[in-house]
Amino acid sequence: MAKYNGHKSRAAWNVSLWINNDEGLYNVAKGAIRMMRDRDSAARYLLRELPDKTPDGYRYSVSSIRAALVGM
Repeated sequence: MAKYNGHKSRAAWNVSLWINNDEGLYNVAKGAIRMMRDRDSAARYLLRELPDKTPDGYRYSVSSIRAALVGM
């Protein structure tokens, strides 16, 4: 599988870009991690709470959100 800027795909990179660089999304993600206590649960929670796509039109998925939460 091809990688894109260190992520498994362009979509995963885009999701990470938004979650880690938009202050509002970042704060929501940090809150989800605190509330849920693990990345898998936090990613599933965020998938329900976020819109279907990033502002650039890439779909959020549990795996892309979970990867974006690494290191938070």
